Amino acid sequence: MRVRARVPSTGTTPQPRWRVLLDLWLIARPALWLVSLVPFYVGHLLATRRLIAGQDVCVPPGRACLPEITPVLTGLVVWGPLVWLAVLAINDACDLPGDQRNPRKDGAPLVSGRLSVRAAVVAAHLTAAAALLVALTVRPSFALVTLGFLVLGWLYSVRPLRLKDRPGFDVATNAVAVGGFALLAGWTVVRPVEGFPWVMAVAGVLVATALYIPTTVTDYKADVASGYTTIAVRLGPRAAYRVGLGAWTAACALAVVLAATGHVFPERTFWVQAASAPVLVALYHRHLGRAREPGEVLHGIVVVSWCFLVPYLVFALMYTGTL
Repeated sequence: MRVRARVPSTGTTPQPRWRVLLDLWLIARPALWLVSLVPFYVGHLLATRRLIAGQDVCVPPGRACLPEITPVLTGLVVWGPLVWLAVLAINDACDLPGDQRNPRKDGAPLVSGRLSVRAAVVAAHLTAAAALLVALTVRPSFALVTLGFLVLGWLYSVRPLRLKDRPGFDVATNAVAVGGFALLAGWTVVRPVEGFPWVMAVAGVLVATALYIPTTVTDYKADVASGYTTIAVRLGPRAAYRVGLGAWTAACALAVVLAATGHVFPERTFWVQAASAPVLVALYHRHLGRAREPGEVLHGIVVVSWCFLVPYLVFALMYTGTL
């Protein structure tokens, strides 16, 4: 275990305003926003049967029509910077002791002492409140879905529950938040929750599970050193990978079944889904089966994610009548 000569400051040294804003931007991790915005887009596509927002929305009937782009852009703000800063700021504040032992966290705002734990907690509360208030301007159901995501994000990090440190719950929290709530958010930003195809939330949770588990393998050594008990620490990297592979296989199989029965998926997509399923499973095994280092895992996730989008692009084109 590496011993640090310094201890992060408590934030007593004043920082320039631009530096504080930059650190908050870094904590929000813009690269992660796609993790929620992609399923958000899928949920919107399911609700509207359109690839691109543009036409007016009058739901429920009789309500004054609003340009669809207005709630969608609002949703992107909520499910991009606002919710991620809210959950990641509280996560970084709670994880500081462990992050000090993780070489990947060198230079992070809290680890370096540029930003205090108190400042991160305040930022988390303010952005959580902002996310809910902005979401309420769209519709109450959209705000409730946003609240669900925020609650799971905080339960993941904050004691006494701290689901991050409870094997199985760490995966379930992330999978439900990203694969379920984000998908539902894309639907409720333009429509009431009634009519939502819940089987697609199941598919989303399975995909999110498969893509999240490799990240626990990446942090395996650091988590062991910090005393965290993630699913990879409890089961070991190899067994954790098998859980991810099982979820990935189940997601691919579910898409085939949905296409075969014509439920949500147009029946015309059956052969595309059936042909791509074994290829996707093989790619997951090849690129993530032995990946342990951060660069290897990231590369594997990027490869399988992009390949996964191919059959779902065909689905989107046929679902919207474009193809």
